[in-house]
Amino acid sequence: MNWLERDAATVWHGFTQMDCYGVNSPVIVERAEGRELIDVDGRRYLDAISSLWVTTLGHRVPELDQAIRDQLDRVAHSTMLGNGNRIVIEFAEALAKVVPVDRAHTIFASDGAAAVEQALKIAFQYWTNQGEQGRTTYLAFGDGYHGDTIGSLSLGGGGFGTQIFDPLRFPVIRAPAFTEPGALHAAAQLVREHQHKLAAVVVEPLVQGAAGMSIAPAEDFAALAQACHDTGVLLICDEVATGFGRTGTLFASEQCGLRPDILCLGKGITGGYLPMSATVASHRVFAAFLGPDLSEKTLYHGHSYGGNALAAAVALKHLQLMAEPPVLDNVRERSEQLRSALETRIRPFKRVKQIRLVGLMGAVELDTSDDPKLARRTCIAMVKRGVLSRSMGPVITLVPPLTITAAEVDRIVATLAAALEETA
Repeated sequence: MNWLERDAATVWHGFTQMDCYGVNSPVIVERAEGRELIDVDGRRYLDAISSLWVTTLGHRVPELDQAIRDQLDRVAHSTMLGNGNRIVIEFAEALAKVVPVDRAHTIFASDGAAAVEQALKIAFQYWTNQGEQGRTTYLAFGDGYHGDTIGSLSLGGGGFGTQIFDPLRFPVIRAPAFTEPGALHAAAQLVREHQHKLAAVVVEPLVQGAAGMSIAPAEDFAALAQACHDTGVLLICDEVATGFGRTGTLFASEQCGLRPDILCLGKGITGGYLPMSATVASHRVFAAFLGPDLSEKTLYHGHSYGGNALAAAVALKHLQLMAEPPVLDNVRERSEQLRSALETRIRPFKRVKQIRLVGLMGAVELDTSDDPKLARRTCIAMVKRGVLSRSMGPVITLVPPLTITAAEVDRIVATLAAALEETA
């Protein structure tokens, strides 16, 4: 059997109809160099989706490679349940200095959905620990996406076939989607109306990524923050997708003027090297869990691989590299270039409904009214031309590494234009 047959015979791919897997031109990766993936036949593909938005600085970054090698000579993993690890402490200290969270305390997990799940439990117990039993509900936004565990799925606004799990989802107070004018102001009003039963608000700052890069005005978030401040409702910012430079600042919360009570991080936290996520709580939240040993105030939650030493080592080095000015400067410069190129070369296609872009989170929405697979077919046409992208319904996502070059941006847009010529 060839690699594709071997893959389909043994692997079950997420968000993938396996009965059709082989016909959708999957890339079977063997290795990578810089911002390119190389398949088992030696063909190269520019990674224009950052391997699902996680690969910030490119593949095989020498400093990140070395960080893992150095940590291997110390220890690969030790439990963080009741014990500590030097490299994890160092990373948590470095993270606390840059996150928009007051006197930050971090609990680690492996994926973004787990970080959100931790945040939900922390917010729930925060109120329980203070004797307030009625604050058990969450406010979330239409079209939001926070992961695929049951709690994070409940927060999500639906889509992606999630309706099949509706019997498992718990109800939330649903604010409008970012696409609706005044969504943040409406959410602020809902916070005031339901303050006595709300544990927390959960929001993706600035951009709803999986909604096809839906964008809310940064200045509108002030109303939501003020409502949370006035009512005491906790503010949870889900920056799993937007964090670590993706929007042009280290965290999107900075652009929105937000200092959340709880911050959820993932995806780019290790530069795409190892699974890691983090739930960062303010001291206000953390202090509510302090009490006698083995008391009910304890957060009885933790994962076997939470705070993995190898992941922490590469995450620490990644954070240090992110602090170098050229990284975020490049995001802003390449974002302007990408916006201009999309407007010039892609906007004229009749099938293009809308182009949305913040930093290096881009979306090209197509009119798929008479061809539901148009975006999918366009991405396949891009892959055949050596650029890896991904569709979400009618949307083609463009989320290249933060170190993408001017020439590579031109290559992405030229490839998309050629693909649209073929499909649309």
